[in-house]
Amino acid sequence: MLISDVMTSDVRIAKPDQTIREAACMMADSDCGALPVGEDDRLVGMITDRDIAVRAVAAGKSPDTLVRDIMSREVLYCYEEEELEDVVNNMADVQVRRLPVLDGKKRLVGIVSLSDIAMADGPEQSGQALCGISEPGGPHSQTGNGSAVAH
Repeated sequence: MLISDVMTSDVRIAKPDQTIREAACMMADSDCGALPVGEDDRLVGMITDRDIAVRAVAAGKSPDTLVRDIMSREVLYCYEEEELEDVVNNMADVQVRRLPVLDGKKRLVGIVSLSDIAMADGPEQSGQALCGISEPGGPHSQTGNGSAVAH
């Protein structure tokens, strides 16, 4: 099964110069916890509800803080033509719950989450990813300084 078979293709994109309040409203409207951040037709980061809570609110930052100031700049992604199993293994290795999906020209065409995987392929694949993702620490820990290997 390919990632294009399970991904969500209707993805809202935040801009780096939007406020985190605007990003949070976009997340609420879309019922999601993460948004790709795009600028000039390029994927430049990701922002999550956890980024807003930990990097902004917990640090005493204003709701008018810009997305670029708290987003994760290290963009991990997968391609729409990759096999689901390969992407699941990668998600577990790099400890992320969702990945932007790009086409062959590196244009954003969707996002894939553990939920998408569980709904499409059942609990075995998503459970495997969750076990790897749930290991303590890792490069995407909100307090860690590690760096993940981008795809």
